[in-house]
Amino acid sequence: MKIIVTGGAGYIGSHTIIEIFQHTDWEVVSIDDYSTSTAETYARIEAITGKKVLFHEVDIKNYEALLKVVQSYNDVKGIIHFAAHKWVGDSVENPIKYYKNNVGGLMNVLKVQTACDIPYFIFSSSCSVYGNITALPVTEKSAINKAESPYAYTKQIGERIIADYTHAKKGKQAISLRYFNPVGAHQSGLNGEIQPQPNNLVPFVTQTAIGKIKKLSVYGNDYATKDGTCVRDYIHVSDIAIAHVQALSYLLSQKSTLHHDVINLGSGVGVSVLEIIKAFEKVSGKTLNYEIGEKREGDVAAIYANCNKANKILGWTPQYSLENMMLSAWKWEQYISL
Repeated sequence: MKIIVTGGAGYIGSHTIIEIFQHTDWEVVSIDDYSTSTAETYARIEAITGKKVLFHEVDIKNYEALLKVVQSYNDVKGIIHFAAHKWVGDSVENPIKYYKNNVGGLMNVLKVQTACDIPYFIFSSSCSVYGNITALPVTEKSAINKAESPYAYTKQIGERIIADYTHAKKGKQAISLRYFNPVGAHQSGLNGEIQPQPNNLVPFVTQTAIGKIKKLSVYGNDYATKDGTCVRDYIHVSDIAIAHVQALSYLLSQKSTLHHDVINLGSGVGVSVLEIIKAFEKVSGKTLNYEIGEKREGDVAAIYANCNKANKILGWTPQYSLENMMLSAWKWEQYISL
């Protein structure tokens, strides 16, 4: 049985392939255009798992090229769709780029799913679909508010497209997994996220510790939180990855009666910026150079998930602690900085 993974050379895609190889006998076909990744990722996956990835360099915006590749394989039972641009700030500056890739590309993948009669689909979604939410913790029944960025809106649109598509196409089922804040790297330290220009907190932390960045900025310390800094729900990337395996396994088991379902993936615990810093300093033995700066426009004080549904339906429970997230991220930073 084969599984198509779009964006398989990327951060979460590559970790998901590792989990597939370590927990199933599925064959993986990765499709990636390497716009935000590199084909060298597959060598890292092989070093960790001892297994080779079948891969093709294809832009999902090119329907004909995408169809040709998928049609060349028999017995494809599922698609795990990661291939998307994901930076909030970049989406504000370049919205058309995000709509073309994240929405147009998704529609191409769904068209290929129909053309190749592939029954199951797992969608890489985001907690950003909830918008600026204040009622905590966030459950799957929480309100879907106005999207705060073009990126977030592409995830809202994507979920609606998938819901409408699976409703219209008999025999097609999908699960949208709404991540909170994936961080960390593989336990081996041999695979992680490549961010030359950091876009979120943990890469800023590790790059400050190793000297790539002189000083870490903490944006505000007078929020109505435990220590005045913003609180978020951080979840280890390998926990996110195994959830995709469990979600597809759940659809393959034919236990689901829904054409489309949504599931939160988070730790269920709110962690502040200062707690992240302290956890990193504890596991690394490094003292971080940081300063308190002004608040950023658009930052909410706190958001964290209720993940009971993931546990009930998928049997999924996060395995990795905050310290493990920080230690694995630090091991990866040292590895890529050699």
